[in-house]
Parts: sequence; C-alpha cells; structure tokens
Amino acid sequence: MPTLPSGQPPLPATEPHRSRDVAESFGADATRYDRARPRYPDEVVQRIAAAAPEGDILDVGTGTGIAARQLRAAGRRVLGVEPDPRMAEVARGLGLEVDVATFEDWDPVGRTFSAVVAAQAWHWIDPVAGAAKAARVLHPGGVFAPFWNAFVFPPALADAVTDVCRRVMPDAPFDIAATATRTVDGYRDLTTKAAEGVRKAGEFGETEHWQADWEWTYTRDAWLDQMPTLGAFTRTPPPVLARLLDGVGAAVDAMGGAFTMTYATIGLTATRTGRS
Repeated sequence: MPTLPSGQPPLPATEPHRSRDVAESFGADATRYDRARPRYPDEVVQRIAAAAPEGDILDVGTGTGIAARQLRAAGRRVLGVEPDPRMAEVARGLGLEVDVATFEDWDPVGRTFSAVVAAQAWHWIDPVAGAAKAARVLHPGGVFAPFWNAFVFPPALADAVTDVCRRVMPDAPFDIAATATRTVDGYRDLTTKAAEGVRKAGEFGETEHWQADWEWTYTRDAWLDQMPTLGAFTRTPPPVLARLLDGVGAAVDAMGGAFTMTYATIGLTATRTGRS
C-alpha cells in the first residue's frame, strides 16, 4: 500500500477493507489497469462457470471487468458491482452491465444469482458482511467464489525490487517492499480470511480451497506498465513513482530485458445452503 498522509497510522494488514482510499484508488488510471493487469487462466474461468448453476453471475469489485468478460466469453451473463465510477465506465465501454456501489451497500433490487465471484477484490470487502450479503443474493445451491492472482518474482529480481522500494520509499509507514513482493502464502492469508467470513456468516457449506499454477513472461515495458496498477503504488506521487520504475527497469534490463513470473491463481468456493 502507498504512503499515508503524515501522522495517519497505517491500517491493520488484516483489515484492508477499512482502507477505502486505497480500495478506490485503482481508477486513477483505469485504462492502464485494464491493459496491463493479467487475465485469469482458462481453467479457473471454466471451473467457476461449470460450478455455478444456470443463471446470472454477480462479479463483486468488477473493476474494468477483466474476469467478467472472461466469464461472458465462457457463455455466462454477468452483472458487475464496482465502487469506483472510473473503473465502471471502462467496463461499460467494453459492453458490461455495472452497478456503481460498494457491495455492502449495493441494492440488488430483488435480483438473485447463480454465483457471486470476486476477482482480485474480496479483501476490499468486509469478510463477514460481504459473505452474508452474498448468501442473500444467491440461489440455493449457488456458488460463492473469490479468487486472486498471486505472483512471485524470480529471486534475483525480487531482491532488486526490494532494494529499490526501500531506497526510493524509505518513509512508507509499513514495509512497502514486502507488500510489492508478497509471496503466494501472503495471498493464502486472504483466502483464509474469506473462509472465516463464510463460516461466521452461515448459510454456506464447507469451503473448498484451490490453486492453479501458471507462468507469464514480461518484457521490461510490460512490467513497468503494470507496476503502477498495484495497490502498493496507486497513490505514489509521480516523481517518486518515476524513480521507482527507473530502478526496477534497470533491474529487468540487467536480466536481459525480460523475465518469467510465476503465478498462482488461488481461491475458494462455497455453496449456499438453507432457505429458498
């Protein structure tokens, strides 16, 4: 996460949903976000589409609609809910239906769904209130499925990014480098938190945790295009961001101008039980 205003303590890492200014900072460059952010593996999209009964899918925190468009391409009708109107505008321009609201405050107007998904977004939702809301808008037998793309730098590049972050942003009120180079285990903490919310909310069966491993090769320019879209940097002042990107770009150049990132898409599914 980026530097907070002077004198403001950082929010607990276990409660990112309380940091609304960060949660709604990605729309500052929504077009770049849609262009640069990775998509989700076909096996994940097909897994969710196959698990959900017939009916519409609700994509919570849809952003620019990356996952929603993949689900639509798999033959499903998708409605997005997105708190940032700038992100929603891009999604609508790409043909998606989007309601602008935080999920906790969103009014479904009597609509119900066969699945509630959240791609790279559920940690911005209150885990208990969000799971309870998901239960209210799901058909019995419907599926709740939050998931995340977790990336791991090659070790040499991770060390270089860590060094650049700590040198360029030494006054960040938390370890900016650890945030920028979070491991897959760090993302598993998000699924654990989501599962706790499901358990506390009730009306769901047991959660199933899953993981899909894959790789992606980035050129220097492709990675530097994506890096400003990460939550660690979305509010970084432009001069600081420029120094950061220069340093990371030099590190990628030293590796030959490209590198292969290890990814794991991790998530969970839970089936809504109980009342009709």
